Amino acid sequence: MALPKLVITDIDGVWTDGGMFYDQTGNELKKFNTGDSAGVLFLRQLNIPFGIITGEDTQIVARRAEKLKVEYLFQGISNKLEVAEKLCQDLGIGLEDVAYIGDDLGDMKLLEKVGISAAPNNAPDYVKELVHFVTKKSGGEGAFREFVEGILRQEGVLEKVIHEVI
Repeated sequence: MALPKLVITDIDGVWTDGGMFYDQTGNELKKFNTGDSAGVLFLRQLNIPFGIITGEDTQIVARRAEKLKVEYLFQGISNKLEVAEKLCQDLGIGLEDVAYIGDDLGDMKLLEKVGISAAPNNAPDYVKELVHFVTKKSGGEGAFREFVEGILRQEGVLEKVIHEVI
């Protein structure tokens, strides 16, 4: 395995625990684990592009992506594989150069096609059976960061990147 040329993630169930909170006025809230942002920091340090492809379409995710300066954000997507293929075409890479973490039905086709695939440990078994790597952490508990750190550790660059960012 080599370092990916692009890392993509789902949001709900990976960066969050999949829960959605609604208040009495109809506002929707999500809780993100701020530790996952270190995964983005590590990718940026290595000049590896990063993107989000999610079925949801919310200002909450847009705000989180803006804060993290996410290069590629696709919301309200029902066919994640199609979007990833187009992004790869635009970047001049193949799906085999992509690392993707997702947790549910809408992620399965993409998980089957990428070079490095992962799911959080609380994903359904039929999703976990498709992937190369199941995180020890559940969605919303730092699963994305663990995914990125696992790739960097396997490639022998995690310690170097850590020392570059501290």
